[in-house]
Amino acid sequence: MKNNIKNKLSKGFLILMGAAFLSSCTDDFLKPDPLSFYEPETTFTTESGLKSVLAMCDRHLRLYWTNYEANNIRVPIGTEYLFSDVAIYGKTDNVGGAYGTWATRLTPTSGIANGDDNQIKYFWDQHYSGIKYANTILSYIDAVEGLSEEKRNEYKGRGYFHRAYRYLALVFQFGDVPLVTKILEGPKRNYKSTKKEAILEMITQDMEKAVEWVPEQAQTEYIGMVNKGACRQLLIKCYLATGRFAEAEAQADILINQSGYSLMQETFGTFNDGGEPETWKITDNVIWDLHRPENKLIAANKEVIMGMPNNTANSHTDFLTMRIFGPMWSDNGYLLSPDGKAGAVNYARNHANYDKSLDFLRAFGRGIATVSGATDFQQHGMWVVNGVEDTQDLRHNHEVGNWVRMEDLKYNNPESEYYGKNLQLYDDQGKILCTNLIRDWFDFPHYKIFLDDATAEANQGANQFNGATTGSNANWYLYRLAETYLLRAEAKLYQGKDATSDVNEVRRRAKCSQFYTSVNIGDIANERARELYLEEWRAMELKRISYCLALSGKPDEWGNTYSKDNWDKQAGTDATGGSYWYQRLTRYSVYNQNPDGITSGPNTLYFTLDKRNVYWPIPNDAITANNKAQLAQNYGYDGYDANIQMWDNWEDAVADEDITE
Repeated sequence: MKNNIKNKLSKGFLILMGAAFLSSCTDDFLKPDPLSFYEPETTFTTESGLKSVLAMCDRHLRLYWTNYEANNIRVPIGTEYLFSDVAIYGKTDNVGGAYGTWATRLTPTSGIANGDDNQIKYFWDQHYSGIKYANTILSYIDAVEGLSEEKRNEYKGRGYFHRAYRYLALVFQFGDVPLVTKILEGPKRNYKSTKKEAILEMITQDMEKAVEWVPEQAQTEYIGMVNKGACRQLLIKCYLATGRFAEAEAQADILINQSGYSLMQETFGTFNDGGEPETWKITDNVIWDLHRPENKLIAANKEVIMGMPNNTANSHTDFLTMRIFGPMWSDNGYLLSPDGKAGAVNYARNHANYDKSLDFLRAFGRGIATVSGATDFQQHGMWVVNGVEDTQDLRHNHEVGNWVRMEDLKYNNPESEYYGKNLQLYDDQGKILCTNLIRDWFDFPHYKIFLDDATAEANQGANQFNGATTGSNANWYLYRLAETYLLRAEAKLYQGKDATSDVNEVRRRAKCSQFYTSVNIGDIANERARELYLEEWRAMELKRISYCLALSGKPDEWGNTYSKDNWDKQAGTDATGGSYWYQRLTRYSVYNQNPDGITSGPNTLYFTLDKRNVYWPIPNDAITANNKAQLAQNYGYDGYDANIQMWDNWEDAVADEDITE
């Protein structure tokens, strides 16, 4: 496969995305070759050309997790967690952006410009970039000679998958958006928004074809290509989002029972003993093995439906999970030992004070907590089942090494009399020893964020271990069967059926001590949080669930019901109303709970949320560039107009694409 292909850019796409697109990706395989502007028929009417575009589509997916451009303190997936119930912005030394004050700082013109705190604009740009790649395949495939109908449909099915994957995200991140389904020959500045319901209907029809046409992984040429199982998983989500709950359940039945997948129940693959086993011992267990990159895409892993390879010099993209999602335990200005000394220090191996038994740098990495887990819900609340915090759950178990509590770390500064003793949050007189709690002091899922840092490991003087750097393995899951069980649980719940067994099946594999006797939507959402951290797009999925609740009429865990007519058209910061997403964030996280702010380290942070923030604002530059028609702005933001004309069926939107001004 080529790393750098000829690529035709649609002028219409440039208008939607703004000039920022041209610098939004640094990978060579995403850079357009200007020659292709003049010879698209030569480039895209051969199978080899379209194979290259398809490879681009596949590799583009992982950038939602890994892309950080020249900035190693945030990645796009982090934004999905900052707008969720399980994380908050934690880089307390930089609060100049929106950072969590979403209620007032998130607007169409500010707060979305890819700062330390979020990459909202990145999602907008890259969704349309991915759609462009998919549309290239779909627009040119019928011009490729010598293909059988079966092979032609296989290409179309994969193109449908990539387009549907981006549009499903777009409609639950941004609401009603422009629908683009083809490559345009000239500039188009008269797009109108298409209602999300119409887009969901279109991509559902597309995914029904994709499930029929795309082969299973066993008949697929490469690991990381779209396969039938991945298409079926996406179709399940489309059926849920269109209220076709029985059909979603039926597709999940096929994926679980008839497609050759199964939950991994025992240890398997290669055992990775962690960054420094003399400091932190890992007892081999199925959850640890399941989330080691070297095991994610192997044949022995029967749970992976589709993964994203990221492990070779020619395709690797850094993924600095330990740096971005881990606590800053070496923040010695704010985290001290009881005798006032620098407590936990990130000593390099060639430092005179280095002790292999206290090498937390290599064991856990040195975090900066751009995305912090310092909320009571993430630390404790979401792990409670039957009134018991289930610490036997392998995903929350520090005894086997999967979960790390801050008290598990030890002071490693020889100048301190507490050398070798466990970290303390308070001294014997009750004085707090950490004054930057958001950034420095929170427990974390080590099994998820630990990645070998090959570059640092090769350097004895390295005092930063960040995650997967050049030479490291950062293979990641796109879809796993565990999620299928939880999607089926949703489908059952919305139909009024008992969904308990599907949730308990996931818990049983995690060796939990507590099991449900009945479940509500909150239990399913909590299990998703426990099982799918840094895999699911957490905020987007909560908004999808919010819409599904509204479609089904079923209550949430507090007895609230939602209307499909206004679940996403409310504003304000009070406790009542809004979407299910809003209710979870304001009840389980810190949003709107501290009007005087939370002082942590050098700053006071104000975490506020408005009901309108259920959708991110449509970027103003996309609206102004589209100057021959009016794109709709989302409810509650400047520029919202309920009377703006939108397409309410996708067929009309597609027909309008050829009408340019």
